[in-house]
Amino acid sequence: MKMENIFVEKFGGASVNSAEAVRNVFKILSMEQKKRVIVVSAMGKTTNKLEDIVNKWFNSNIFYDEQYENLIEYHNNIIENLFSTKEQEGTKAKISLLFQELKSKLIRLPRNDYNFIYDSIVSFGERISTTIVSDFLNANKLTNKLVYAIDLIKTDNNYRDANVDWANTQKAVEETIVPILEHYDTVITQGFIGGTKENLATTLGREGSDYSAAILAHCLRSNSMTIWKDVPGLLNADPKRVENTTKLVSIPFKEAIELSFYGASIIHPKTIKPLENLSIPLYIKSFVKPEDEGSVICANPELNPIVPNYIFKDNQLLLSISPKDFSFIDEKNSASIFEIFARNKVKVNLMQNSAISFSVSVDENRNILPQLLEDLQKDYKVRYNTNLQLITIRHYNQQAIDSVLQNREKIIEQKSRTTAQFLVNMQ
Repeated sequence: MKMENIFVEKFGGASVNSAEAVRNVFKILSMEQKKRVIVVSAMGKTTNKLEDIVNKWFNSNIFYDEQYENLIEYHNNIIENLFSTKEQEGTKAKISLLFQELKSKLIRLPRNDYNFIYDSIVSFGERISTTIVSDFLNANKLTNKLVYAIDLIKTDNNYRDANVDWANTQKAVEETIVPILEHYDTVITQGFIGGTKENLATTLGREGSDYSAAILAHCLRSNSMTIWKDVPGLLNADPKRVENTTKLVSIPFKEAIELSFYGASIIHPKTIKPLENLSIPLYIKSFVKPEDEGSVICANPELNPIVPNYIFKDNQLLLSISPKDFSFIDEKNSASIFEIFARNKVKVNLMQNSAISFSVSVDENRNILPQLLEDLQKDYKVRYNTNLQLITIRHYNQQAIDSVLQNREKIIEQKSRTTAQFLVNMQ
């Protein structure tokens, strides 16, 4: 078998959020026989609920029993509706062991490193979902091998936003997946998860399952990568926010990188580059209508069609920073401020500076904010506003701007030739 005859497909949380959804995954995979690696996210809103458990433990030293029991019940209900009474016993036993491991691990972990605790616990969502999906496919004669992503995607110890060790990942993928595909058509693994050299779980950033699939596609030099979504393809806006959205038929790699950089939720920011480097096309297709064409991100030179693209980032925090010694925002102060952001793992979404003040928009995270403010306030005066929204419009025109702003007060406005950004109060 040649490595280039492998396909990588990713199924997100919405595509496996119920027994019916998992059956639909089986239906999609049964449409075509080929060598493939399937990357699966946590089911439904499991990641959010595991975050709640982590936050309650970290902030209050209280184990969130209600949320924990709800998660067990949710996954058991899916199992009961997927399998016969006899078949479900084995899968339930595996899931029970994973939940027991989750709880015992959390209460043993020292409460001094939020990011480490987060990765250790939240990664269980994908481990649980892939166990259920793999067992169901095997029970329905779609034989597959389940592989733990911690053994495939090797990373550093930068918890919650781990950096990939590409050389060791390439080696692990070639030594693990390629031999399996000599005997199986399908390998299933988790999205979002990596592993350190000490075999500790890391995560690749929120919504990192797309990136996981891209890493594997790159290492396997796959024919293509497909993301299965609940939309007909890549749209120019979230249909929940903008009426009369347009499907983008084809998107150049560089345009997709720009969209993901500004926060387009359908693509993880790091996903595109590993694919672009080897010209691996990325298809975005609907799991509701899998036979439809969808969208493709590829080496085409221009966006088709060229229309405004709208990106909304809620729950933004505006920080206004000025030196206590009344010095200018010069290169030295800028470097100091960005070093503090980097140390606290805070990504800047928008920035604007004057001679004596530096303003940035960042995602609001109440677990990280106290330490960030403490670090900044050693040398700087800091003011901040909460409950803001950042609106980005690629390929903007005045009509596009007017349609989303609707006379809302602009706190910060920035425009380049192709991109307009507005920081406004949440509606």
